[in-house]
Amino acid sequence: MNLYHPVKIGSLSLSGNLFLAPVAGYSDRAFRSICRECGADFAYTEMVSAEALTRGSEKTEVIMSRAPNESKYAVQIFGGVPETMAKAARMVLDETHAECIDINGGCPVPKIIKSGAGSSLTKDPDLLYRIVHAVTEEVGSQVPVTVKIRSGWDSEHITFLDCADAALKAGASAITLHARTKKQGYEGKADWNKLAELVKFIDGRIPVFGSGDAFSPEDAARMLETTGCDAVMFARGAMGNPFIFTKTREFLETGKYSEIPDRMRIEYGFKELDLLIEDRGEESACREMRKRFCSYSKGMDGGAALRKQIVAAGTRQDYLSIFADKI
Repeated sequence: MNLYHPVKIGSLSLSGNLFLAPVAGYSDRAFRSICRECGADFAYTEMVSAEALTRGSEKTEVIMSRAPNESKYAVQIFGGVPETMAKAARMVLDETHAECIDINGGCPVPKIIKSGAGSSLTKDPDLLYRIVHAVTEEVGSQVPVTVKIRSGWDSEHITFLDCADAALKAGASAITLHARTKKQGYEGKADWNKLAELVKFIDGRIPVFGSGDAFSPEDAARMLETTGCDAVMFARGAMGNPFIFTKTREFLETGKYSEIPDRMRIEYGFKELDLLIEDRGEESACREMRKRFCSYSKGMDGGAALRKQIVAAGTRQDYLSIFADKI
């Protein structure tokens, strides 16, 4: 079996199965563009509030923007009211012409849960069904609708099979499982046994994508081999490391991969910075890139000293000075 292979999501055909997850505060068009350049086969936007979108928030327009090198991408929306989610989905398509709508059923952040969205849907498969059904009815056959869920609310309430069944019956074209509970947040280990269980339950009716603890090419290969999932979704593993897509594809196809030199890592950091400057202006972009350059610098010689300077950087020139001996 070839671990690296094409994926079909409803009517949407993708050339490979290495995806960038919808990471809040990270998966903007600048980072997605860099990941695409490094080999990501598909990427999802940060989650977009259906309520904010339908009320005309300008911020949602920025979040939904397509990267210049994205021929195909997905916009993820969240909300707890089926009618609002359907309206938001229609607005997404009208404004972005995205190739896929993804529904967030997994975010564990309290303010999202209080709105009846995100991980709160793990406790209410019936509401998840109504949301997915409303969205799929609204967009029809125009684009596929996918759903991202968690394994459950906590260890006493493991509901991923009920949620997957609800999403499938409502017309979802693919399901992503982050195999942690809401209570775990991002702590502990993702239970890939549950991902394998979901794959068995779905039984090929629609694709299943895996998320959680994919931090290396070896992790991705193991997830694909041991669970049978159709694609790997990188989240934290891609932060400051868009090269994980390059390396993983090479590893899946050849059994080995090349390390990325420090110079190239910093060059791509500056590519990301320049895209952010286009979107946000220099001040905001440079502030945002502090955490991202800190991630790019991990593992480098003198990385700790670099990070002390990075957290104080305020201009593009500051970053040029900090990395002068690396580029």
